[in-house]
Amino acid sequence: MNRGFDFDHEINRAATHSVKYDGRQAMFGSNAVIPAWVADMDFAAPPAVTQALVARAKHPIYGYTLFPDSLYDALIHWMQRRHGWSIQRDWIIPCPGVVPSINAAIMAFTQPGESVIIQPPVYFPFFSAVTQTGRVLIQNPLILHNGRYTIDFDHLEDCARKAKLLLLCSPHNPVGRVWQPDELAQLSQIAEKHDLIIFSDEIHADLVYPGNQHRVLAAIAEGDTEIITAVAPSKTFNIPGLNLSALIIPDESIRRAITQTFNNFHISASNPFSIAAFEAAYCEGEEWLEALLIYLRDTRDCVTTFLTQQLPKIKVIQAEGTYLLWLDCRAMNLTDAQLKHFFIHAAGVGMNPGIQFGKEGSGFMRLNIGAPRKTILSIMQRIKQAWHTEGYL
Repeated sequence: MNRGFDFDHEINRAATHSVKYDGRQAMFGSNAVIPAWVADMDFAAPPAVTQALVARAKHPIYGYTLFPDSLYDALIHWMQRRHGWSIQRDWIIPCPGVVPSINAAIMAFTQPGESVIIQPPVYFPFFSAVTQTGRVLIQNPLILHNGRYTIDFDHLEDCARKAKLLLLCSPHNPVGRVWQPDELAQLSQIAEKHDLIIFSDEIHADLVYPGNQHRVLAAIAEGDTEIITAVAPSKTFNIPGLNLSALIIPDESIRRAITQTFNNFHISASNPFSIAAFEAAYCEGEEWLEALLIYLRDTRDCVTTFLTQQLPKIKVIQAEGTYLLWLDCRAMNLTDAQLKHFFIHAAGVGMNPGIQFGKEGSGFMRLNIGAPRKTILSIMQRIKQAWHTEGYL
């Protein structure tokens, strides 16, 4: 129990059309696995969010809906209070999720055949957003050294000479890095030098563990770096199914171009329920979030201790942010296909294979710890049992 919020409470999500649970058969070939893959949590949303949704549902007309001033105010105050970034109302563009926004940015600022930079191992829609729009993928792989990932800036400089757009993941999914101010400053300097637009996916910005601090790239960038910042309450407050995010873009010409792209596709994010939840989360969800971060930190540390002491061939890349743990399984000496088979069929655990995040993820697995600790410890015990049964000791 944390400050009145019971994150240990187990909620049955079966038969709710949950991708995470009801999609197990399609994803893993079995409904028997404990799902720890798709990035939503098994915790109830903040009470204020549920109350706001119930109150809105009581009005029996769910028609076309405007974005109220109060929605913009909620985001403005949140960014100032949590991240020290003063933004203006005109900078905000509500939109239906970060992934559609990435695609919109690619179409708005590049032409087919032009290049976009990503930094693998990275969230897999970054790859498809580039390739499926006919753009050229340039990869600037992160460097893993002594259990910590960093950006290869020398290589990035070479990449920037040939590209129009960089997709940044900050905090990084799946490796859990929270980029430091000096790293972000160097990134923005390279972008400005080469006239490179940065799409900064900061959807995990609020999910940063004690002892770390997220810095908004656009807030510390110098000069005229053109930056699109994507934020959302979806990961923070476990409401991704409501599909409402926002782009924050200080540059008017960039705003105009991406708005035109959205308009061309007649995309609207104005759902009366997502608006109610968005406001309630940012206005009244902070205490819930603070309790969540402590709970997730303790779960992260439990997993790290368990694996270190009992399954030392699986190493945890220490997460500074997100509720996703990047597990280094390379010491098991299995192919990616064998690794996937071990976790699904021997251990009965459904995680994302690391190879899904690029070839740099070979030998890794991504574990979602956004669940009651009892569930996560059950996952650890299943892996341990399979480890003994399969003879990896």
